Amino acid sequence: MQNFEEQHLKPETLQRYGLPDIPYPIPVADARSVRRGTGDLPLDAMLRGLQKCSSDDGAKWPQIEPAMDRLAELLSPDDPRAVISAADDHWWLEIGPVDLGAKLVTVQRDDALIAAITAREDGRLRVAVFRPLDAKSAEYLIGLGQIPHPETGVNMRKNNWEYALDCSAGSGNHYAADRGEAYLSYWQKGLGISWDGSEEPEWCKQLDLVARPAARVVTELGIYYTRSAPENPEPATKTGAAEQIDASAPPAWRTKRQQRRTVQGRFLGCLLGGAVGDALGAPVEFMKRTEILRRFGPKGITHYAPAYGGLGAITDDTQMSLFTAEGLIRGWVRGCFKGITTYSGVTAHAYLRWLQTQGESPNGDIALGTDEPGWLFQQRPLHSRRAPGNTCLSALRAMSSLGEPAQNDSKGCGGVMRVAPVGLFAWRLRDQMSTQDAFHLGTELAALTHGHLTGALTGGVLAVLILALTDGASLPEALSASKAILQTETGHDETLDAIEMAEALAVSGLPHEEAIARLGQGWIAEEALAISIYCALVARHFKHGVILAVNHDGDSDSTGSITGNLLGTMHGVKAMPAEWLEPLELRDVITELTEDLYAFKDWPIGAYSENEELNQHIWQKYPGF
Repeated sequence: MQNFEEQHLKPETLQRYGLPDIPYPIPVADARSVRRGTGDLPLDAMLRGLQKCSSDDGAKWPQIEPAMDRLAELLSPDDPRAVISAADDHWWLEIGPVDLGAKLVTVQRDDALIAAITAREDGRLRVAVFRPLDAKSAEYLIGLGQIPHPETGVNMRKNNWEYALDCSAGSGNHYAADRGEAYLSYWQKGLGISWDGSEEPEWCKQLDLVARPAARVVTELGIYYTRSAPENPEPATKTGAAEQIDASAPPAWRTKRQQRRTVQGRFLGCLLGGAVGDALGAPVEFMKRTEILRRFGPKGITHYAPAYGGLGAITDDTQMSLFTAEGLIRGWVRGCFKGITTYSGVTAHAYLRWLQTQGESPNGDIALGTDEPGWLFQQRPLHSRRAPGNTCLSALRAMSSLGEPAQNDSKGCGGVMRVAPVGLFAWRLRDQMSTQDAFHLGTELAALTHGHLTGALTGGVLAVLILALTDGASLPEALSASKAILQTETGHDETLDAIEMAEALAVSGLPHEEAIARLGQGWIAEEALAISIYCALVARHFKHGVILAVNHDGDSDSTGSITGNLLGTMHGVKAMPAEWLEPLELRDVITELTEDLYAFKDWPIGAYSENEELNQHIWQKYPGF
């Protein structure tokens, strides 16, 4: 998407086009002539710019909508037909009126109905649109309307309607509702009637809405689709990177076709690798490198040493990673049963259960669901304090609302060290959750306890790295993708500088111990991430990289854990030494949870499942709250 600058148009220009007086995004190439009043307005580019602005800015979108509607009116043909097809080579939708009292999938934003979707007899979709389409709403509709494969259907569903139901029941886009963005919902009994038959007054008021002209909607979809293809930007400079990089561009790696067992090996490698690195680093977490070498010899610690009463004992890093994975699964389960979910909120609830395992509880009035604690909380070995971070403890104690960011300015590594499961989760939902969504979810989960931008953004970076590596990308490709998104975020400089220093040191030829010392000690987020990236880049194999990651001054278990996540995802579980895996504490629990993190998307569960036994089993194991 091309670069824009916002302009206030002259009163005579506004009057000539009948446009409201708001700032308009004008392509940079057209800006000078528009300012002088010597050129026609680039109406289609302006509409695409407003679609993106209204999608991104939850506070302004109602003020932007009248301008979007007027631009669509100016651009659309004089076509009075009530029903028109919108299509391209890869998608097809029928735009026209629908019965709001029938079974619907809707695109909603807050309490506003944007679009209503019903099934045609052939399984394709009829769509009525009631408000101008922001970018995310248009993306939903085009995605749901893709042309089915003659054998496999749409994303392994028989037709578009089944796919729409599947997405509305528990897609990764649901947490967008919590962000004030557009999201999907399913109304089995018609708009305004909840699943139990009760009325929802705010929605019942919208039953009399009249759909917008079909020609106008087709124009909006066409402009969004044709102008969304990324252009080739000029190389970004350090100061202008955020303006020159389009975060909606495809990921910077080529997806590889992989066998199921290969991906499952990456999943297990990620979480078992993180636990192995955590356990190897646990005995030396608070030692200086000189002390480590004096105690364990010139190669440092290379085998498990006693910690917390045993060999292969994990710390709070792995504990919280497990509760991250559990929270994400429970968020999905909630979406399947309740029709809407928020992954940040449900995972925050998981972190509060971890807080309970540490013998503490939140100060606020938040129900912890002790009558249905779920399977993970019942694993008694997790109820053990393993030097938990003070920031995590204090932030969770102070949490007053599920999903709210921490009210502190900490950028300790306790946010980034636990979010690797986000990348695995996003890979399973890759047909529904974009790379940007994965970044933002990783950032949100880190921000639950760490309020500094660096403490949160590093979580987004790690989530994208794990997502890309799971998809078969090389580590340099994964870093390129994560940095492209990172540079669009406010306050990214510290994290970007640390990553780029790690990349530069990895090819510098410096001795590893010297390079790691230059990156820091790992107590703060960007240092822990940078050390782990460096170790993964220079590692000859899994064991070599993890040993490098724990033999330094500083937070050895966290850098060992993150490095283990990265290398385990890259090389799979088979790359791990048996002498590290066999004595690993809670190995069976980690394995079972990881297997569920891979399998959850295929569970036939929810309000529309006929398998009541499976419904009950999954709800007991992963209650959706």
